[in-house]
Amino acid sequence: MAKDIEMSTKYDPSQVEPGRYGQWVNDGLFKPSGDKKAKPYSIVIPPPNVTGKLHLGHAWDTTLQDMLIRQKRMQGFDTLWIPGMDHAGIATQAKVEARLAEQGISRYDLGREKFVDKVWEWKDEYASIIKQQWAKLGLSLDYDRERFTLDEGLSKAVRKVFVSLYKKGLIYRGEYIINWDPKARTALSDIEVIHQDDKGAFYHVKYPFVDPEYTFNGKHYIEIATTRPETMMGDVAVAVNPSDERYKDLVGKEVVLPLQGRHIPIIADQYVDPEFGTGMVKITPAHDPNDFEVGNRHNLERINTMNDDATMNENAGKYCGLDRFEARKAIVSDLQDQGYMINIEPIVHSVGHSERTGVQVEARLSTQWFVKMKPLAEAALKNQETDDAVKFVPERFEKTFTQWMENVHDWVISRQLWWGHQIPAWYNKKTGETYVGEEAPEDIENWEQDTDVLDTWFSSALWPFSTMGWPDTESEDFKRYFPTDTLVTGYDIIFFWVSRMIFQSLEFTGRRPFKHVLLHGLIRDEQGRKMSKSLGNGIDPMDVIDKYGADALRWFLSTGSTPGQDVRFSYTKMDAAWNFINKIWNASRFVIMNLDEETTKDLPDIKEWQLSDKWILSRLNKTVKEVTRLFDGFEFGEAGRALYNFIWNDFCDWYIEMAKENLNGSDEKLKHNTQNILCYVLDQTLRLMHPIMPFVTEKIWLTMPHDGKSLVTAAYPVEHPEFDNPEAEKQMDNLIELIKAVRNSRASVNAPMSSAIDILIRTTSEDTKSVFDANVEYINRFCHPKKLEISADVEAPALSMTSVITGAEVYLPLADLIDLNEEHARLEKEASKLEKEVERGEKKLSNERFVANAPAEVVNSEKEKLAGYRSKLEATRIRIGELEKEM
Repeated sequence: MAKDIEMSTKYDPSQVEPGRYGQWVNDGLFKPSGDKKAKPYSIVIPPPNVTGKLHLGHAWDTTLQDMLIRQKRMQGFDTLWIPGMDHAGIATQAKVEARLAEQGISRYDLGREKFVDKVWEWKDEYASIIKQQWAKLGLSLDYDRERFTLDEGLSKAVRKVFVSLYKKGLIYRGEYIINWDPKARTALSDIEVIHQDDKGAFYHVKYPFVDPEYTFNGKHYIEIATTRPETMMGDVAVAVNPSDERYKDLVGKEVVLPLQGRHIPIIADQYVDPEFGTGMVKITPAHDPNDFEVGNRHNLERINTMNDDATMNENAGKYCGLDRFEARKAIVSDLQDQGYMINIEPIVHSVGHSERTGVQVEARLSTQWFVKMKPLAEAALKNQETDDAVKFVPERFEKTFTQWMENVHDWVISRQLWWGHQIPAWYNKKTGETYVGEEAPEDIENWEQDTDVLDTWFSSALWPFSTMGWPDTESEDFKRYFPTDTLVTGYDIIFFWVSRMIFQSLEFTGRRPFKHVLLHGLIRDEQGRKMSKSLGNGIDPMDVIDKYGADALRWFLSTGSTPGQDVRFSYTKMDAAWNFINKIWNASRFVIMNLDEETTKDLPDIKEWQLSDKWILSRLNKTVKEVTRLFDGFEFGEAGRALYNFIWNDFCDWYIEMAKENLNGSDEKLKHNTQNILCYVLDQTLRLMHPIMPFVTEKIWLTMPHDGKSLVTAAYPVEHPEFDNPEAEKQMDNLIELIKAVRNSRASVNAPMSSAIDILIRTTSEDTKSVFDANVEYINRFCHPKKLEISADVEAPALSMTSVITGAEVYLPLADLIDLNEEHARLEKEASKLEKEVERGEKKLSNERFVANAPAEVVNSEKEKLAGYRSKLEATRIRIGELEKEM
């Protein structure tokens, strides 16, 4: 009697997913097992910024992590996945300032303390939204251990690291040229600057000699080309290359700075490229990083002509108070009016822009805090040569990491913001003395704390160990779960985050922060474009879930690309993902409806297995082995393909269809055996799929006979060597090939499956004949013959559809429906395909490298394929010859 169940005839995620996540959390299923004998496995979530809602990239990133942690949990590991969020200094402050601006308020109107209160309100609002999104995605996070980069524990870690690096001389304060965001009014690191092509110009300007009698090449001036005339008031020299013979007599001369009248020297410095432009450059140490270095070498004055909002200051003279671009227009106009402008040459050049605010970045002379990177980078590179190295997936990204570390610059870590970790440095109001410490000085009234905060990446660089309780090295989590096992993140933040976590972890724990770093690409639209607000092509993952369900989105994201590659989102692919789940749903529904109260997952005695049973269990075993191997190698796309082929093709299209013979038959023992095998295979399949599709697999599994409260903590399938049956697979493949050949031949001449036809099979192999004879009931069910003949002595009818399969030739004598010319052309086309397969196989097996390096089973498989194609080609040519005699 069929099992009484409540499963709709169509998969509906809105009836499957709601409420299930809350039950998992309430049951504590996402917490570590506490089994000290189990091997630990840990992941820390890349903390999303509390700047807004999660996007598709976050959904992709966290889905991959959830798949890993769910599989390891099912495999018996003591798993820990720590959730958390990043305060995201400049980005979050910019969002809050924009919100306030809509109300006509600036942060300066509120003051630091009240403004920070507003940012905390923003944080609470968006942290709540993000957690709702995590729940909707089904992420199995341990919320009891949730962290925030500004919480007290992490703040303690940040202070300890800063003070330690300072005492080692690896953090210092100095006046340098830095990248400056004039809108956010803060310093930026090099990797927070995005370069893009902007329209600009080379302004060719006369710099007259101080000596009115002196001429060079017949002129009383030299020609200087600049793209930034607004910085001219800060010029302190003109430089030429010392090896440039053209200008050796000019070194030591002085020229007049146009519009300002100040005398500046002509100096010689190796920095100048004689081949670029005129081979003479103006030197503005306060507004260009290269000029800054030249100025240091020649002890030149640094004249800063801009305020922190990029308006001109008093050093700019009459242009004081103008915005930098307005000042440019005014200076260019004055240069033209006073005869200094030679010509203006339009160009397109690469200009740095702030990643966060989008405005053009200024190179600005500023006093900042820096991390001395060279010794930290060298330690990180050296560690990559040890057994404790971080393994990059794909491996090619290690080269990206290495190149950045080898060419790293000192890291500017101070930011002129109010939201973030305030720098633990105090300045004595009377003596000017600097104090750096984890806690404030005792006589605090005499000290004033540095108003700057630390770069967001400074705290997130500590994330893998600060979330584990460090600096308390006796913390239970730190001792058990650090180093973490796998970091999953986008390849675009190798420099920002991955590299910094590695060198900070090595410096403060002596260990790598994670064993593997899995790097994925970016989510793009169907046209391959990056998703952005300006293009209007962004997709909200929550909208996708509302339409298709979380499982469908997770399936698409996890199987859509290979590691390190971008993925293109498309609704067509989402439709395909939903269709696949619907296939699983309906197959499961059929199986469950055909179970009874006595059905279990216990397999019948192996002696009672039919060919189809042996085949499906062997295919299942191969799939378990393959999917486990591919998950271990982070090849989720390939794992998805293996699962799809097994579920859709092997289980649904063939085994379930064949099982119907036994389920509808009169042999109760056979029926019971088939029910148990169906139950076992479906159970194992749901376990395999659960890490990718947690919601639907849980719903189905709980409807079946099961031995636990939830699939979340059920055991993951393992390989059973006794299930391996290459012979059964070969025989079943032979049977399937026959059925497909008959169906294809029927379709090509419009002979529907409902009409019985004669089927003649000439066997060329005794093994093939034995398989077909033993499985006549399947041939009858799937081929619907009126007359069936299986023999080595079958004569091929003149007018028949012919199919050459492994070990046999199949003839359908459909005289009324066959055109000899068309059949001849069809077989010629088939022969051409087979010739190409033979050529491919011969080429592959003649490749000595392939034969020497590929596993023996792969080489043997290729040899078997080649032999099969050769045999089919020979039989097809013979049949073509027979037809030609009839034509």
